[in-house]
Amino acid sequence: MRKRGTVIKVTSLNEPELAVYKNRNESQLKHMNEPREGIFIAESPNVILRALEAGMKPVSYLIEETQIKNAYEKKVITDEEVPVYVGDHKVLTQIIGYEMARGMLCAFERKELSKPEDICKGANKIVVMDDIENPANIGAIFRSAAALNMDGILLTKGCSDPLYRRAARVSMGAVFMIPWTYISREDYVEILRELGYFTVALALSPDSFSVSDPLFKRKNRIAVVLGNESDGLSSEIVNKADAVAMIPMSNGVDSLNVAMAGTVAFWEFGGKK
Repeated sequence: MRKRGTVIKVTSLNEPELAVYKNRNESQLKHMNEPREGIFIAESPNVILRALEAGMKPVSYLIEETQIKNAYEKKVITDEEVPVYVGDHKVLTQIIGYEMARGMLCAFERKELSKPEDICKGANKIVVMDDIENPANIGAIFRSAAALNMDGILLTKGCSDPLYRRAARVSMGAVFMIPWTYISREDYVEILRELGYFTVALALSPDSFSVSDPLFKRKNRIAVVLGNESDGLSSEIVNKADAVAMIPMSNGVDSLNVAMAGTVAFWEFGGKK
């Protein structure tokens, strides 16, 4: 197989150039070049385009041959030096072990992440994800945050990786549209307070304000904190926050999925015009 410069037909499941798609899980890809940044896989034309627009550097493509014309027409492939591996649906599915969305994958180099204070510089509305584990929730929160005028996202280390394939796909590429990085779980409330943020924990609490309370409209800099799917936010974080907000519920329902709850909060704090 030629490695660069042309479309390369995949005929074997064991080609070493395809190892990033076949023989490593996403966590292994993330750490494969340590101490340098690793690799992530983007799936579908829209997500790949968003990654390219954000300046991410492609390593290689894996595309179903029925989609190769579409890839060139959509300008998913722009650099002739990046190898493009193509094959029929059955062979590629055997290689990667799942049905790829819209018949396209692209391996990208990761960029070095910014520091939290750099993400917060000039950002009035930010989101903190505290140990959110489901990649689909991560992706949905990114998409809502980008759509509803949040300026940045901070994640604790217990969160699923925003660049994992499913998270990026659910976000529709929003993980490349809104700046993000990781922050210490132990003291992020204090860090954000020092940076001038009014920290709002989204939680069920007797002293919660409604998310539509005028109190929040008077705050120039707000950090909205979302908790784990099962356990929510710890009592420590809730007690440290400047305020606790909740979404009023009806019909005996006590709460929403964290991604849905985040969307409502973003609309109230940043999306309404």
